[in-house]
Amino acid sequence: MSSTSSKSYAIAVTKRGDINTLQNVEVAKPSAPTGYDILVRIKACSVNPVDTKVRAGVYDDYPDYYDRAPALPQILGFDAAGVVENTGPAVKKFKAGDEVFYAGSPIRQGSNSEYQIVDSRSVAFKPESLDWGQAASMPLTWITAWEALVERLEIQKGEDVGILIINGAGGVGSVASQIARRVLKLPVVVTTASREETIKFSKDVGGATHTVNHREDIIKQVHDLKLDVPIKYVFITHTPTSGYLGPAAKILAPFGKVCSIVQDQEMPMYGTEFMAKSLTFAWALLGTKPYYGVQPESHGEILEELKELLDRGEVKCHNTQKLKLDEAGVKSAHEIIEGGKAIGKVSLEF
Repeated sequence: MSSTSSKSYAIAVTKRGDINTLQNVEVAKPSAPTGYDILVRIKACSVNPVDTKVRAGVYDDYPDYYDRAPALPQILGFDAAGVVENTGPAVKKFKAGDEVFYAGSPIRQGSNSEYQIVDSRSVAFKPESLDWGQAASMPLTWITAWEALVERLEIQKGEDVGILIINGAGGVGSVASQIARRVLKLPVVVTTASREETIKFSKDVGGATHTVNHREDIIKQVHDLKLDVPIKYVFITHTPTSGYLGPAAKILAPFGKVCSIVQDQEMPMYGTEFMAKSLTFAWALLGTKPYYGVQPESHGEILEELKELLDRGEVKCHNTQKLKLDEAGVKSAHEIIEGGKAIGKVSLEF
């Protein structure tokens, strides 16, 4: 589609339901950005579990999400990488032609599209060391993991303790383990993985020092590792949260902390060591800041640091599959995510 056209191409959910509700649609090309917004011509995006939940009509991280979400047809997608086409009058950092990557807002149209309007304060320059699909794979998972480990768990760099990360080969888990090991320099990073390929991925890409099988007794497996440092933190990135709270309470040292990013209506803490050990539980949700309009520069700052880490080779991209950014590709990506066997991230490129 020509940039001079008033129409553009997108893949949108036309009603809440299965993957067949995802369809090619022709939409109006976004008008000139205002304020801090920029207009980005998208080169690639990626798919996350949140996209499948929003599509299906079951997304409930926010009690009023569907009241505030864009009206149908809704363009899904958080992550993207692309080229700045135009900028709002308040934008000083970017100009037309700049290559950028970012994670968008849960209450604005998404990245499964030719063009997207985003808040420039949540955007960073694209890492030079990554291609478009790789760059589009990083923002949501990295920001989520960074906020969980650094802002919610408040892990201090160089602490002489360990962390247990549930689902070490997943999109968030495989960058959380890198943050823990390669950025925060924790001596012990234990992840869960149950298959030969996920164990290898969690160690080679994720930087895990140890792995345990989440299908077996996690408490015994961690005990049998005979670690030299206590496990002070647990990060849950795979459902159900409630299934890991009991083991976490037994594994954690007194005054330890647990953070989760996955929904669960049952949170059985009472009767476990949660009170006895004075443990802390926290949720982490990437969309909180844009949803409530707080700390608008935060995501851009996190991504600027990520760009430097990637370009210096200190952390690794976890993009494992690339599909075409069209209706068939988006549907395939949703199927992969819902199949529960995805390793790392799936990206889509024009």
